[in-house]
Amino acid sequence: MKIHKGIKIFLIIVLIIIVPIVGVKTYFEIDAAIYEHNIDKINTPPANSIIEHKTISMNGYDVHYFVSGKKNKDAIVFLHPACSDHSAFNQQIDYFSKKHCIITIDLIGHGLSKANESTDKIDASSEHIKKILETEGIDKAHLVGVSMGALIAQYFALNHPDKVKSLTSLGGYNINEKSKVFANAKESINFCLLFRALFSMNAYKKETAKATCNTEKGQALFYKTASLYERKSLMVMPGIPTMIQDRETIQPSYPTLILTGEYEAESTKKMEEDWHSQISDSEFVVLKNAGHCANFDSPKEFNVLVNEFIEKVGRILNYEKN
Repeated sequence: MKIHKGIKIFLIIVLIIIVPIVGVKTYFEIDAAIYEHNIDKINTPPANSIIEHKTISMNGYDVHYFVSGKKNKDAIVFLHPACSDHSAFNQQIDYFSKKHCIITIDLIGHGLSKANESTDKIDASSEHIKKILETEGIDKAHLVGVSMGALIAQYFALNHPDKVKSLTSLGGYNINEKSKVFANAKESINFCLLFRALFSMNAYKKETAKATCNTEKGQALFYKTASLYERKSLMVMPGIPTMIQDRETIQPSYPTLILTGEYEAESTKKMEEDWHSQISDSEFVVLKNAGHCANFDSPKEFNVLVNEFIEKVGRILNYEKN
């Protein structure tokens, strides 16, 4: 049976297109599977504290959050980086829950907090935090954000400054300088990362872990916290430009701790230093041997620095109250 010349050409073109796509996808999936097998050998224990899993209902979806520690004590809200989830702070919960009420959140589009058919984006997290605090009967809280979580912490503080006792930013920068932030973003777009996302989310998560953490253990933990991140999750990310605008940098009414990893990108580190120079009541500290998400790489140093900062803020607040 003869094949029509046009059909033959069409089949050849289809093969030329499909075979490389299948090959690339297969390579990425196998590479990610090997990586998963290797990191399973790395010990990344969960938090031992008693953690209560709760939800709040929003516009057609549920936001999942987790409460542990001393409910009548100062509250600390931890906000995770993009691609991750609430378990990004497993190395912090046991340490801080001894003296504080700890709240961790699966931000919209991450972990168990699926956006479903809602048009809400990641900037909606500001109102999610407000509702969670109201639900828990918490008037004011300390905010600790990592990477994307640091931007959300600032955005919440911008909208609700009266609900913030202090703000700790790790791997973040001033959300009131859109032109500077997006100029830096154009220089640092990781096309290799985006290419992987087209073919394999596991490959995307692996490269994200390697790009954000310096140590092998940190990378392994980050990858595991990204287990529920989906391609659909990327649909909430356009909310980031909503948070980042050119605004006058107003002196915040709360103390600010700006942390960065030793191996953070120099352009981001420069923005962090500039931000610190603009805020009178702020501290700037570099964590040794750590990458962008330094709490994964250097959890002990991160915990001590944040704890000392929060305790100092507590002493000042108590002094002012008396």
